[in-house]
Amino acid sequence: MAKEITSREENYSQWYNDIVKKAGLADSSAVRGCMVIKPYGYAIWEKMRDQLDKMFKETGHVNAYFPLFVPKSLFEAEEKNAEGFAKECAIVTHYRLKADPDNKGKLIVDPEAKLEEELIVRPTSEAIIWNTYRDWIQSYRDLPILINQWANVVRWEMRTRPFLRTAEFLWQEGHTAHSTKSEAIAEARLIHDVYARFAEEWMAMPVIKGFKSENERFAGADDTFTIEALMQDGKALQAGTSHFLGQNFAKAFNVTFSNDKNENEYVWATSWGVSTRLIGGLIMTHSDDEGLVLPPKLAPFQVVIVPIPKPDPELLEKAKNISEALKALGISVKIDTDETKRPGFKFAEYEMMGVPVRLGLGKRDLENNTIEVARRDTKEKTSIAMDQVVPYVSSLLDDIQENLFQRAKAYRDSHITKVDSYDQFKDVLENKGGFLSCHWDGTSETEEKIKEETKATIRCIPLDAPSESGKCIYSGKISERRVIFAKAY
Repeated sequence: MAKEITSREENYSQWYNDIVKKAGLADSSAVRGCMVIKPYGYAIWEKMRDQLDKMFKETGHVNAYFPLFVPKSLFEAEEKNAEGFAKECAIVTHYRLKADPDNKGKLIVDPEAKLEEELIVRPTSEAIIWNTYRDWIQSYRDLPILINQWANVVRWEMRTRPFLRTAEFLWQEGHTAHSTKSEAIAEARLIHDVYARFAEEWMAMPVIKGFKSENERFAGADDTFTIEALMQDGKALQAGTSHFLGQNFAKAFNVTFSNDKNENEYVWATSWGVSTRLIGGLIMTHSDDEGLVLPPKLAPFQVVIVPIPKPDPELLEKAKNISEALKALGISVKIDTDETKRPGFKFAEYEMMGVPVRLGLGKRDLENNTIEVARRDTKEKTSIAMDQVVPYVSSLLDDIQENLFQRAKAYRDSHITKVDSYDQFKDVLENKGGFLSCHWDGTSETEEKIKEETKATIRCIPLDAPSESGKCIYSGKISERRVIFAKAY
């Protein structure tokens, strides 16, 4: 594996693409805008998926699966949702191919196999799910419904980037139904909290919790709660959203229930999701010019043991003993037994892959009863007594996890800038980037003008934003609190 990658300072976009490829996370595919997620990249997604799935189930949710295809008439039922996704839809119109009579060996669409109704390849599943919920819900006794599904979706993006924006991606989407507005809002906020806790405690990625402006909220939602993270190039990443859908989809699909007073009401709804774009966020939050940096909680293997100069029975026996002791503590370990590569190449390879801890074990270490421990986040190396290495590594992994979070938080906090004029806004946006905390008059017109002139959008209205009288940086009109603007992925 060639170690050289483009530096962040030279070309941040190319740096990102280099890491995706050279760390073995994903590859290009024969389908424009789609990626092949390689085993190492998929192992990271599995770690994310398994932890999130556990958190969802701990809060009472269950998994199900709904069809990939959505009849066009169902997709159109909720107008705002349909309009919001219309430009990204892939559409199935026929169900059969046949041999081309004019070109042997080629196939053409059979014109006689046209579908009676066109099918949308799901960009999101609200329509197909709420059409189903109509049959499941009659009484308040049928509520709440707390369902999540792990699936793939298709959004026909024109400009794509591995993990961050692809025509097909993996995600989870929760869809819940409730008897009251307050219960639905509580559900949306509960998942918002789950996402924030996952981002900070597992991804070591600090986030700002807030809700979206009307322009930026999910199509068909009354409110969208979001977690916003800041990448090392000063751009924001929307890392997860939880939507309070009101009764919009219940009304579109006529989903009603009989309440405890035997009165008919429309159901209240939420939906929420995170996707494989979190892997892109993980890369851009922590990695450096030597490659990927992974928080231990999400690393496919947390420790690699490299015998030096090459494996032999005595070294392997000691490596296995250490490995078993670490595994007994729930730590994932790989022993490198490849005899075709030199230790220096292996070290560079595991550095590129972001393995949190590397143990170098040689003959001299056996004689001295010590072992070399290298941590990926700071690149520090330490010689540890052999009988202390297991508790030392266990503690070190916790330290790396915390260090990565604090390092990312320090960067994020140093890139939150209060601005009080439009000139200052444009100057900071151009020369520093990051989150810009400023007053906004609350109108879509002002928001659109700022976006048109600077490409910055309102990332969120922070939940913890205090009341503060001021003047909108653009219009000069009265504002009651600050919002967060940034350029974003």
